[in-house]
Formats: sequence, C-alpha cells, structure tokens
Amino acid sequence: MSILDSSGDPVDISIVIVSFNTRNVLRECLQSIERESAGLHVEILVVDNNSSDGSAEMVEQEFPQVRLFRSEMNLGFASANNVALKVARGRYSALLNSDAFLCRSALALAVWHMDQQPTVGLAGARLVGRDNSWQPSARMFPTLLTDFFVLTGLANKFPKSRLFGSFDRTWADPMLPAQTDWVPGAFSIMRTEALTKVGLFDPEFFLYYEEVDLCRRIRNAGFEIWYWPDVVVIHIGGESSRQVRSLEMSSAGAQLVLWRMRSTLLYYRKHHGFAAYGARLLELGLYQITLLRNRFSSDPRRRARAREYRSLIALMKQAWKDTHGGRISPPRPW
Repeated sequence: MSILDSSGDPVDISIVIVSFNTRNVLRECLQSIERESAGLHVEILVVDNNSSDGSAEMVEQEFPQVRLFRSEMNLGFASANNVALKVARGRYSALLNSDAFLCRSALALAVWHMDQQPTVGLAGARLVGRDNSWQPSARMFPTLLTDFFVLTGLANKFPKSRLFGSFDRTWADPMLPAQTDWVPGAFSIMRTEALTKVGLFDPEFFLYYEEVDLCRRIRNAGFEIWYWPDVVVIHIGGESSRQVRSLEMSSAGAQLVLWRMRSTLLYYRKHHGFAAYGARLLELGLYQITLLRNRFSSDPRRRARAREYRSLIALMKQAWKDTHGGRISPPRPW
C-alpha cells in the first residue's frame, strides 16, 4: 500500500520539528522547508511543547499545510518527536530543529543519498552557523575517556589530535563524507525500516543523549550512520555543549546542566552498566579539583569560578539522586 500525501502522491519525507517558545526562528525554519521542497512530496509535522509565545498559533495561521500537534506539557525532545514519528507517512523521516534552516538542495540531496545507500539507517548534515562557522556534525559514542578530554578542555586545546579530538572528530576534514557513530539531532534523516526495527526515541531521555541512544540502537541492528557534508543546514543554536563556559550560572543554565547530567547517568547505566558510577566520579572529581584551586583566591573571578563549581558538584549529586544512579528517569516534565 502506497504512502500518499494530500495530492495522492507518495510522501518522500516527513519532516518533524519540535518547538518550545521559538516562534520567530520556527517561522524561518518552515520557510526554508518550503523553499527546499521543490520536486519532493513532503509532509511537515510540528510538535509544540506547550509554548507560551504564540508558536502554535503562528503555525496555524501562516502554515495551514503543516500538521500541528499541541502538547499540554513540555514532553522534552525524545517524547515530542515520538508523537509525530508515530504517524509520519514518509519513506524517510527527518528531524529538524526549530532553530535550523535548510540550505540549497539540502533536502533533495539527503533523500538522494538515502536512496543510493540502502544500508544507511540514519544520517546527518554539515551544520554551520549563520556566518558559515563549523559546528560538530559527526561524533563518536561517548566514553569516560572522551568525557575527560571534553571536561578538562584537552579536546579544545588539541582539536587536530585523533586522540583528544576523537569525540567531535575535530581532526577530520569536514568536507569529506564519513561513516560515524552518531550525528546531532539538529538535522537527521532516518530510514523507516530502521525505526520499525529498533523503535523510536527512548522516552526515558527528556533532553540530551536521546539521539546518541537511538544511533547506537540503529547501529546495533546492522544499519550504518553517515555524515554527508554536501547536505548543509544552518543551526543558530550551536552545539549543546557539555562544557561550562560561563562563570556565573543562571537558574536556566543550571536546569540544563542538571538535565544533561541526568541523561549522562541514564545513558551510561543503560549501555555500560556500572560505568554510570565512573561518570559520576569523573565529574565530581574534576569539579572538586577546580573548586579547591579557586576557593581561597583573592581574585573575584576565581572566587566566582569556585562558586560555580560548588554548584556543579551539588547538581551532579542531585542528578545521581534523581535517577537512582542512572536507573530511572524522573517524572515528566523534568
């Protein structure tokens, strides 16, 4: 039985967008899809995570062709995507962040690549900023060693090293296609057969690590994960960094860090068992060292740094408690 769009033609690709208070960039995102849909039969599904900025109303008024799903609560990234993926009708499904915009021919090239490489279960694009600056687009599965390189700054200090730059593959030529472990969820195209075989996103992950987990399951099922640099997507949000860059942590920033820590523990427990203890000890140890180095300084900047790392220690302890050591996901919304 053919999968058909409203015109009676087969749907080539279902594009799923999760939005949470991103009205203006969501509009630009949807406009980019309209520009790049020529020659393809596309369906667009937007899941609004209970936005308060009029995002859902904007979609209804300006993009009536979009299938809009309104959630009464913030479901997080994994569960919200699943809402749309369960009813997607395309030969392929693509995830696109609401702050990401398709560049010329990106959609057509992504579909063409998937048609040409039937062993690929999921693939990603070359992510760039508005100024064409590079963003990590093809990554390796996290390990305690790569976490150490990222958290200590060694990954940033030696990006061309195959060892220190292994997590983000910063040593590799970004213009060369490559088979990789996982790609960021800002844009990814997925084969329906792969999703049918392994299932959708694990709803235990509210935010962070959900795409890592899905890619691992897809690879374990015998499919390949690829990075295609000719598929270009502008992503203004930048990477969801696991490093702390600000000296004074805002309450919103602390919340995101807590979510990341919870997901870290859930991921390591699910795929590596007792390594969840190692992830906890690694972060606590590094934060304690930084705290001790700065807490007695007379420099106000270093004292501020000490306060922030004291907060990070408290957040990791809270994440460990909230997840029972990575065994359970806290009730939603996080």
